[in-house]
Amino acid sequence: MQWTKQNEQTVYANRWFSVNLADVELPDGRRLDHFLIRLRAVAVATVVNAADEVLLLWRHRFITDSWGWELAAGVVEDGEDVRAAAARELEEETGWRPGPLKHLMSVEPSNGLSDARHHVYWSDSGEYVGHPVDDFESDRRAWVPLKLVPDLVARGEVPAAGMAAALLLLHHLHLGRDRTA
Repeated sequence: MQWTKQNEQTVYANRWFSVNLADVELPDGRRLDHFLIRLRAVAVATVVNAADEVLLLWRHRFITDSWGWELAAGVVEDGEDVRAAAARELEEETGWRPGPLKHLMSVEPSNGLSDARHHVYWSDSGEYVGHPVDDFESDRRAWVPLKLVPDLVARGEVPAAGMAAALLLLHHLHLGRDRTA
């Protein structure tokens, strides 16, 4: 049941994304036009401290007009290492410089429409280096107990799917199945 791309043309492009139109052949031979959005890779990072708290940002997203908890994130610049980009974004958005970052997961948040890929990293240590340079990114930054993550996700307070998945995985890895209460 594989779809086959016959051709693809850029309809619009800027430094952040491009909108393309693909001529796609379905398994039964029919053809259709399919729009897709091509995006730069996104690097995501957080710190989990010794008290099993995770560093989060509380922010508003104007596109969906929603508030929620998120991890620091941003695009990977041309030629930039993904792990280095994750560390840079964390420091710029929170004021915390992470210790050695470990890869947690990579996800495709909307692979039926976009080639976006989010690479999530975490560290078990960090150093506060000062007020965040990009403090406009969030209303506040906070250390949130990992034990609260499942309830936050269930209440819709972590609306971004990739962020919810990453936080639930961190919760699982740090607190285990038997200590979720």
